[in-house]
Amino acid sequence: MGSHLDATLSREAAHVLLVEDDDGMRVLVTRILRESGFQVTGCRSGAEMWSLLPGTAVDLVLLDVMLPGASGLDLLKALRARDTVPVIMLSARNEEADRVLGLELGADDYVAKPFGRPELLARIRAVLRRASIAPTSVAGSRPDALAFSGWRLDLRSRALTDPEGAAVELSGAEHDLLLVFLEHPGRVLGREQILEMSRGRLAAPSDRSVDTLVSRLRRKLDPPEGTAPVIKTVRGSGYMLAARVERA
Repeated sequence: MGSHLDATLSREAAHVLLVEDDDGMRVLVTRILRESGFQVTGCRSGAEMWSLLPGTAVDLVLLDVMLPGASGLDLLKALRARDTVPVIMLSARNEEADRVLGLELGADDYVAKPFGRPELLARIRAVLRRASIAPTSVAGSRPDALAFSGWRLDLRSRALTDPEGAAVELSGAEHDLLLVFLEHPGRVLGREQILEMSRGRLAAPSDRSVDTLVSRLRRKLDPPEGTAPVIKTVRGSGYMLAARVERA
């Protein structure tokens, strides 16, 4: 099934915008992607990226972290404020703090240089698959908000309010995780399922990284003393949203 999806993506010639100031790296990645059936537009800076985006249909952005002028992380933050196009960060720095920051700001994946051709292509295809599947999971009549146990998540503004109406701040990864649970109430979700459904915001995932993210979200959804938790642990299997979800 995976090979069929990959072939479909290649036939449709997904368009990748590559933002990379290193000429050699830009030429190399462009060649790799074109040989694999992708359309590629390359540019050297954020200024060039902003000039290209309005008139270009882009399916994915490959964004280098270290760029002249505004950094890749700054560009990612600005891009996420106006667009949901999938973004994969490229960086010669394999620091976990940088990777986490990029993912928290809304990157879909993070690839450390030097990387091999198979890894880069696999990550691009995985992100494109998730992007193509995502719209069907919230088909047509997507509500404006989802309500659960007195809480309300606005799907347009991504704002979460508690039962008293107070705003609760969520990181990008926490929002995606909560949305996964809200779209599958009462269903036990394993760690790998959570990662796939949440657009893979945790690069180089481990059981511990998923558990940490769930713990952070739980603390924000902490119920009044004596009441059942909103997210339950199902020992040996994963996690489950133990609340009824309603369109709001």
